[in-house]
Amino acid sequence: MATTNEAKQVKLIDGTEIVVRPLKVSLLREFMSKFAKIADVAEDNDKSMTLLMECVQIAMKQYKPELADDVKTLEDNIDLPTVYEIVEEASGINMTNMGNVLNNA
Repeated sequence: MATTNEAKQVKLIDGTEIVVRPLKVSLLREFMSKFAKIADVAEDNDKSMTLLMECVQIAMKQYKPELADDVKTLEDNIDLPTVYEIVEEASGINMTNMGNVLNNA
């Protein structure tokens, strides 16, 4: 879990910059509930990506609410490294170790 409240700038593909920091508890609960299911779909890349994007959508409720409801625009303006960066900043989950978690599922 995240231990600091430092803000970080993240740039989307279209050049939009958003400020990310650990999620408020109300959103973190929803985020973690969704993220907990990732090990169940680790063998399916499409399902894993869908779950990660759902987590990013939850985070966007705090960072850029207009993108939280528009998954098409969000997917058109984000790449996988940025997805990982947002997940890390929002929740404190180290995505570099995620491969180990998924492989042990």
